[in-house]
Amino acid sequence: MVYLDLLLAFFQIGLFSIGGGYAAMPLIQHQAIEVHSWLTMAQFADIMTISEMTPGPIAINSATFVGIQVAGIPGALVATLGCILPACFIVTFLAFIYYKARGLSSVQGILKGIRPAVIAMIASAALSLISMALYGADGISAGLETIDIIAAGLFIASFAILRIWKPNPIAVMAGCGLAGIILYQLF
Repeated sequence: MVYLDLLLAFFQIGLFSIGGGYAAMPLIQHQAIEVHSWLTMAQFADIMTISEMTPGPIAINSATFVGIQVAGIPGALVATLGCILPACFIVTFLAFIYYKARGLSSVQGILKGIRPAVIAMIASAALSLISMALYGADGISAGLETIDIIAAGLFIASFAILRIWKPNPIAVMAGCGLAGIILYQLF
């Protein structure tokens, strides 16, 4: 039964995560935490972090990690299959349609109309992760006095470095990991 639940949950995620992996984050959070209670918010944040750090698409990495957490290697295979199956069908179908109707203004209107919704989904996931990183597993509901000063400092420094100097994001992640090891040991 758990395999069917994983397949259907990640099939839905794969079907409705228009815009890529970051747009899938709130859908994964909803299915894995709220609907099925497979993960806690802290586990979800850890899986998102690992999924971002590992090579490959974040939604597929997340499906694999959630599947392993829930049902081991077979669960990872089922969740990953559920996540990619809709894309295989949809992309094939849309490529055929787009090839036939790419010059129509209604097609361009549809694409422009979907963009704001995708941006909203990405922003929602980002705000959830920021809240969890700065305030812990309870998020901002824990109160402003519970902010993790080290995490806030690393977030602000990383954001500034990425926006101003535009270095390789892997170097920034590695630097923050090293800084986290040092700062959390000291304080």
